[in-house]
Amino acid sequence: MFPVVFYGLTWLFFFIYAYVNESFDLRSVNHNFLYTFPFITIAVLIWFTVAWFSHSSMIRSATGSKPLERKENKRVYNLVENLSIAAGMKMPAVNIIEDDSLNAFASGIDNRTYTISLSRGIINKLNDDELEAVIAHEMTHIRNRDVRLLIISIVFVGIFAFVSETLLRSMRFGRMGRGKKNGGAAIIIILLLALIGYLVATLFRFAISRKREYMADAGAAELTRRPQSLASALKKISEDPTIEAVERRDVAQMFIENPQIGNKKKSVSVSSLFATHPPISRRIEILENF
Repeated sequence: MFPVVFYGLTWLFFFIYAYVNESFDLRSVNHNFLYTFPFITIAVLIWFTVAWFSHSSMIRSATGSKPLERKENKRVYNLVENLSIAAGMKMPAVNIIEDDSLNAFASGIDNRTYTISLSRGIINKLNDDELEAVIAHEMTHIRNRDVRLLIISIVFVGIFAFVSETLLRSMRFGRMGRGKKNGGAAIIIILLLALIGYLVATLFRFAISRKREYMADAGAAELTRRPQSLASALKKISEDPTIEAVERRDVAQMFIENPQIGNKKKSVSVSSLFATHPPISRRIEILENF
């Protein structure tokens, strides 16, 4: 759906621009779209390739995670190793976030880059059954290819965000549209369509994220045979999920619970359409009745 939205909005730009200029001709609209199609595709592919191969370092930088060696914490490695064997998966790498809050996330696009990152707080404050359930949740994300899907969605949303931000800055400082007939109209049309694309792509991304959290909860319950352990872990996580290093909302959606939630407790609740995660109370309720 992301490419469909992207190309659909590009065609819509030529359609609206022709209509605004009172020179509407459907064949001309289609011709202009097909002419720009390869250039847009190349630009998107370059953006996507760079993001695809650099995502691991970008995520580590955005979350402050670093590799956790086996000798540093054999308990965690034993849990991850045992679950990998039970799930029939190659053991993912293990990272740690030096934060006393409770949170975790999975990342990666293939067996070479799959990683489970755990905060120092979640390792220290959960018992073995609870921590195993959290790790099983993240391993289910990997097994279901959720992490790859979320990374793809983040990349496409980033393209719309970049276009919107660039146009907003250009309009603000008057760098576009000067001295060009109808240049201002073209910029406004592009900006509006880019903002629409950003909104639609964001809604897609959050919907994917929410649905996959429920699936990962179910997968963890199936893998450990102890849904109550994950419910108990989520209760503890809900009390303090805030990871100070995480400032980007696109990265926040990868965690087991939104690590920015602590900054929003005093604000009016946001529509569920824009929520990165389903309500944790609802997730706990489902697990307790599993």
